[in-house]
Amino acid sequence: MQIQILDIDHVVIRAADPAAMTRFYCDVLGCRVAREERELGLVQLRAGRALVDLITVGGPLDRNAESGPGRNMDHLCLRVEPFDGDALKVWLAQAGAQPGDVAGRYGAEGFGPSLYLFDPEGNMVELKGPPAA
Repeated sequence: MQIQILDIDHVVIRAADPAAMTRFYCDVLGCRVAREERELGLVQLRAGRALVDLITVGGPLDRNAESGPGRNMDHLCLRVEPFDGDALKVWLAQAGAQPGDVAGRYGAEGFGPSLYLFDPEGNMVELKGPPAA
């Protein structure tokens, strides 16, 4: 199996001050707010065809809550196609990775299947399939 990357779907950044980060990415870099889920501490910014997700440090989505600000990258999501979750899990496991479960998650194109894994340096990577019909 060979994974074919189409694009970067989204990047998730941990933000100590989400309002200031939103202003910077929108006013300075030209993004626009695409979606907000305040109860989750999530602001999704449209960056061309991709998203920049801002999650609040210490908020419900923050997996690194104990590390505080400074380690700001949560994960990188790569859009891949074709997406066969079972085959990807086998391929990744044979390569020494420990892929997580396939689940429906929201990305730049909407909801669709994805799975998480970690690179050799411990960075989280999400592989995202096509949006659900």
